[in-house]
Amino acid sequence: MTDRYGVIGHPIGHSKSPVIHRLFAEQTGEDISYEAFDVAPGELAARLGDLAAAGLRGLNVTVPHKEAVARLADQLTDRAHLAGAANTLIIASDGHLDADNTDGVGLLTDLTTNLGVALKGARILILGAGGATRGILPVLLGSGPAELCIANRTVERAREVATHFERLGTIAACHFEELPAAPWDLVINATAAGLKGGVPPVPEAVIGPDTACYDLSYAMAGTPFVGWARRLGARRAWQGWGMLVEQAAESFFIWRGVRPDTRPVREKLPA
Repeated sequence: MTDRYGVIGHPIGHSKSPVIHRLFAEQTGEDISYEAFDVAPGELAARLGDLAAAGLRGLNVTVPHKEAVARLADQLTDRAHLAGAANTLIIASDGHLDADNTDGVGLLTDLTTNLGVALKGARILILGAGGATRGILPVLLGSGPAELCIANRTVERAREVATHFERLGTIAACHFEELPAAPWDLVINATAAGLKGGVPPVPEAVIGPDTACYDLSYAMAGTPFVGWARRLGARRAWQGWGMLVEQAAESFFIWRGVRPDTRPVREKLPA
């Protein structure tokens, strides 16, 4: 019998996870289906119960549910516990929910293996302090950056995240508009501003001619952040397609015990 999987978020119509997992299934011969479910925040707990009762074996989790899902899960892996956020659920036949977080390994693989970005000794700026940032901070701190800063619309939230991870390394925290007018080596957009057609209100000077920019979001026609970075002369700017595929491959491996080859899937998606 075909095993059912899916992704939950709000909104969810833009998600390409169903396409990616269909390609993984075709490549590996795994008998699965994969659907997208729009779940409003107030309905999360009830809908998780409904989906488990409907026989789903696993779920990916996207904006805005990553932190809430970690609180609702029955058990967390070490990396989900450390992040305080989850993007992957494993659903047992009795409805027991195990939560994991594959965002960090997905980003790290795309940046270092696929794109050749050097993180050791780099000055890294992360825009946003939500569940996505929590998922990627451990691997970024573990890569040995010279400096890492979280900037957010509310500085209290940025400081909260910085404090949570302080045992892993030094993290600065500030409001978007408090950022110094100087370029960074790598700027990562972990906000949802692009879903509304905007970019975080940061000084343009954070982008210089040697800056690499990475948007955790993605869109068929390009994201506002990547367009903004390119207009400001960033050396390189990418959407989060590669991270999406790499974190999906890690989830697929957790669910099925088979690790798909990401290259042919990445080649089918926008650059």
